[in-house]
Amino acid sequence: MHRSLPAACLLLALSILGGCAPLLTQSPGRGLSPVNAVSQGEDKHLMLFGHDVVSYFTENTHRPGSPAIKSVYKDVTFRFSKPEHKAMFDREPEKFLPQYGGYCANGIVYAIPWGGDADSWLVRDGKLYIFGGKGSRDAFMLDVPKNIALADKYWKEEVSGSNAFFQRTWRTTLGKVPHYKTGAQLAEDVARARK
Repeated sequence: MHRSLPAACLLLALSILGGCAPLLTQSPGRGLSPVNAVSQGEDKHLMLFGHDVVSYFTENTHRPGSPAIKSVYKDVTFRFSKPEHKAMFDREPEKFLPQYGGYCANGIVYAIPWGGDADSWLVRDGKLYIFGGKGSRDAFMLDVPKNIALADKYWKEEVSGSNAFFQRTWRTTLGKVPHYKTGAQLAEDVARARK
């Protein structure tokens, strides 16, 4: 029994450390933390699951990038579908960065860095906004100026530079913003607006 205690402690420690991987992956530092990134092979902070951020602007669509065509900017890896897109990004990376670290823009309205699907997006006023799905995008579109103002405020005042895991844990449990709405409430708002 006593011999299995160290093994159990080792397994517990490994599982805790394994759970910390997103903490590190989404917090590369160097000015782009937190980011909606995954670790894939040698790319430890791969933005938007490897989708080409330039294609949203130039082709009005989302495209997977190639592992062979990539750039690293502030420790975050960006992949591109064509060499021309890489060249455009390399000239002006800030122009193509997704707002709010590539997290769901509607989540940032509530100070929650969570989600962000490469296939649910909006380019508005030369900026790329990513959403956690069609429902999140629909809710955001109900009042775009208000939602951008709220998301900008929360990103600037508390999310930017934070650890996404700790921030979202705080804001989804004890620290909900005053205007917080559940997914079901937002879906009702969207349905009402469509009538």
